[in-house]
Amino acid sequence: MRANKPLNAMHRARGDSTFWALAISLLFCLAGHPATATQAGEIRHHALSLVGTPKYGPDFKHFDWVDPSAPKGGSIRVRGIGTFDTLNRFAAKGMPALGVEHIYDRLLTPSLDEPLTEYGLIAAWVSHPADYSSATFGLRPEARFHDGKPITPEDVVFTLDAIKKASPRYALYYQNVIKAEKAGPHEVTFTFDAKGNRELPQIVGSMPVLPKHFWTGEDEHNQQRDLTRGTMEIPLGSGPYRIKTVDAGRTVVYERVPDWWAKDLPVARGQWNFADVTFVYYRDRTPAFEGFKTGETDFWPESSAKGWATGYEIDPVKAGHIKRHEIETRDIASMQGFAFNLRRKIFADARTRHAFNLAFNFEQANKNMFFDQYTRVGSYFDNSELAAKGLPEGRELAILEKVRSKVPAEVFTSEWKNPLNAAPDDFRRHMSTAAKLLADAGWSVKNGVLTNADGDKLTVEFLLVQPDFERLVLTYKADLEKLGMKVDVRTVDSAQYHRRVDGFDFDIVVGRFAQSLSPGNEQRDFWGSAAADREGTLNIVGIKNSAIDSLIETLIFAPDRVELVAATRALDRVLLWNHYVVPQFYAPRDRVAYWDKYGHPKKLPERTNVMTSFMQVWWHDDARAQKLAQTRR
Repeated sequence: MRANKPLNAMHRARGDSTFWALAISLLFCLAGHPATATQAGEIRHHALSLVGTPKYGPDFKHFDWVDPSAPKGGSIRVRGIGTFDTLNRFAAKGMPALGVEHIYDRLLTPSLDEPLTEYGLIAAWVSHPADYSSATFGLRPEARFHDGKPITPEDVVFTLDAIKKASPRYALYYQNVIKAEKAGPHEVTFTFDAKGNRELPQIVGSMPVLPKHFWTGEDEHNQQRDLTRGTMEIPLGSGPYRIKTVDAGRTVVYERVPDWWAKDLPVARGQWNFADVTFVYYRDRTPAFEGFKTGETDFWPESSAKGWATGYEIDPVKAGHIKRHEIETRDIASMQGFAFNLRRKIFADARTRHAFNLAFNFEQANKNMFFDQYTRVGSYFDNSELAAKGLPEGRELAILEKVRSKVPAEVFTSEWKNPLNAAPDDFRRHMSTAAKLLADAGWSVKNGVLTNADGDKLTVEFLLVQPDFERLVLTYKADLEKLGMKVDVRTVDSAQYHRRVDGFDFDIVVGRFAQSLSPGNEQRDFWGSAAADREGTLNIVGIKNSAIDSLIETLIFAPDRVELVAATRALDRVLLWNHYVVPQFYAPRDRVAYWDKYGHPKKLPERTNVMTSFMQVWWHDDARAQKLAQTRR
């Protein structure tokens, strides 16, 4: 996983440039910008980038996507869907409260309009040898936790060990980090188990730093705190916000820390402007949107095409009290699709999985349900140069040749494409092909249901957590049943959904696999064999494929951008031809509605989602808020 993307969000996604390992250190500082050197001769960088030169030099005053004089104060209320049961976001189990990541600072912090670039926050500088076998961070002496105690190398060392122990996901993500150790009064060095992994300095730089004295102490009940377990005790942090109040499962309120130690740093100026941020939880979208329309919440990121097209014929919009914006996204398009659970025997044959894709009529759904607002996703790295196109050639072909005997033959002979249903005859033809594939995979209709020689019935359940998907899946169900399958659709609450997915108790779910433009270590968690049986894994499909494992390692240890792009395209191609998901769609624009009482910089960051942008750089406009209050009386 590369910079600018948190571990759980997956989300996350960046930019492009070709560079070479022998010159890599030159990419981490702008020409003409001074850099100091360690005693070992390593350059002390104020920023790191995986795709080029950081935009801002060591003497910059603030990012150009903020207003450095933005007013502080006011409040923002945002909806959450479902519930939460812990304030500890590092434990393997539990549903953490939204926004809890904002109570922690990291060694480095991303720039929201640069691809894969991070600047010093807790760390004033970072250095590393040319072979990337380690990274040393120089901590700012003024860095403090909210209780006033300094952030020390001991805290950093503790954090690495503690979060790797707390969650298998973090253990896998940081598996190449052997240790962290104090290297001086304000220095800490991370040692890596392999050379040439260019992203590791930024991986450890993006790690939130936890207070050792808090987590090794006792709680108010004289019980030893345990990072491996969920808790509703308010944790100690160091970031721009701290938790003010909690109503378990319903609301969590964050308050801005007025004396936040980093508030005047260039990387923080003009940001985190709201005095209070409240997340209000609703059972599902319907009551949540009603709450937004009546002013219970202030900001609404719209995920429903139907909702965007038909849900805003309301008085507050007509009167101009609620504003609507569409913002074109420059990020990589996430693969979203119906994800199979390969731990189920019925999905073992790729021909069976392929038949499901042929039976999904995206074009009809896009027209009839989504008002033609969506584009079908055709790659795990869509909308980027990383997506596999045409037939493999050059470096990509050479990488694939090493695993030729372990991948589908079509990888080398055919370009992967979704079925296109431009006319009714197209869908009939695809359904006919699907029926033949199912027959070839050993399925035949017995007593009205497809059954194989072992007596297994092709009976599947779509497990949903969003009622918005029910209409789509019910239409899909009807087409699948024409092929002889028996299909059930079940929608559950978020807590039950996550328990079932984390425990692999599902047939098919809607999966979303967010990527960055510089993929790396997180691919092990998405598709790696080692992650397939770990509870809570991101490898929800349960992929165990030695060829994919090999491609992931080639990608992670790519010495330059050319190799990285080639390896990613090879991985994309192999994932697609194995038919692990039925690709769905993505929206080429972010859609947002909000009550007209907020302001924002003239230039907004271009490489982040609108929710992140809103939380980080917008502000409460008192004049607009007063005007809105007067007109609504």
